[in-house]
Amino acid sequence: MKILLNGRRGKVGSVLAPALETAGHSLVDSLEAADAMVDFTRPDAVAANVRAAVAAGVPSVVGTTGWDLSEFENAGVPVFYAPNFSIGAVLMMRFAVEALRHLERAEIIELHHATKVDAPSGTAKLTAERMGGDVPIHSVRLPGLLAHQEVLIGGPGEVLTLRHDATSRAAYAPGVVLALEKLPELPAGVTIGLDALL
Repeated sequence: MKILLNGRRGKVGSVLAPALETAGHSLVDSLEAADAMVDFTRPDAVAANVRAAVAAGVPSVVGTTGWDLSEFENAGVPVFYAPNFSIGAVLMMRFAVEALRHLERAEIIELHHATKVDAPSGTAKLTAERMGGDVPIHSVRLPGLLAHQEVLIGGPGEVLTLRHDATSRAAYAPGVVLALEKLPELPAGVTIGLDALL
């Protein structure tokens, strides 16, 4: 597949570019030449990028968080968005939903690098939403961190802690490759969450 990778020189994009090529995709420099667009940019840039892709009839895979994608619900091409492309993080969300069915309350602590633009993270927001929407989220931004999330679920006399740690941005590449494989099967409009593809 020919991919326009927005954010190619960024933190995730610089790791993702060689992973996409290793998976057999080729990177192109324009929407006109692309079969799909992948976006890992900034909240203030992503909507315009997706808008341009939709106008060009090019489906998108988006990992940029902190933006409103509601305007793309009726897009004529697939717009796949995941706040986290790590398979482990998606499984953590799944396990948290199951655990809350059996225990009483939960809280989320998400920890990210000091330069992360949005707080709380998209992963924490989606986890809380999947768990019913009323789960408190605590955000930490510090140097030395990359991307980490804990979900604490408590009941009488016990606490279950689920934790996911991304120690390298390479953790996101398998999820992006999976999303690109599934992209032709997705309906037009917005699909949210890597768990929809697992």
